[in-house]
Amino acid sequence: MAMALQVLIVGHVLLGLMATITGAAAMLSPKRAGRHPRRGLFYLAGLTGVALTGSVIAMSDWTHLWHLATLGAAAAALAAMGFAARRTRWRGWLAWHIVGMGGSYIAMLTAFYVDNGPRLPLWQLLPPVTFWFLPAIVGLPLIAFSLRRYVRT
Repeated sequence: MAMALQVLIVGHVLLGLMATITGAAAMLSPKRAGRHPRRGLFYLAGLTGVALTGSVIAMSDWTHLWHLATLGAAAAALAAMGFAARRTRWRGWLAWHIVGMGGSYIAMLTAFYVDNGPRLPLWQLLPPVTFWFLPAIVGLPLIAFSLRRYVRT
């Protein structure tokens, strides 16, 4: 593996850790000025970086990695939607924000588990299709809970 690709993978892993940690921190923070939006911006930056580096990595072996680039693009698009909904406060913005940011986190974790799940202790015992659906099985009910809790109808 070329040295440049190895360095890119290290950066990708670090950005992925940043996005995973700051995304969880934003979700768990009180929803008011301060911690939640600041952590959310760090999540958005980490996710953007991981999507960009992931796309470059996928281009190195497109035949085998194109699906990860697709998940990265979906995660980035969902996060952009969630961010734009909050910034512009369009009608129903809070629901769009929750769905966009939560959906981006699910897509990011799906890409991680699809790529790494078969090599993780205990996870390797699961059927491969599990890695495609488990993040959504866990995440979608949490998004539904957040919508019920925070969005007025």
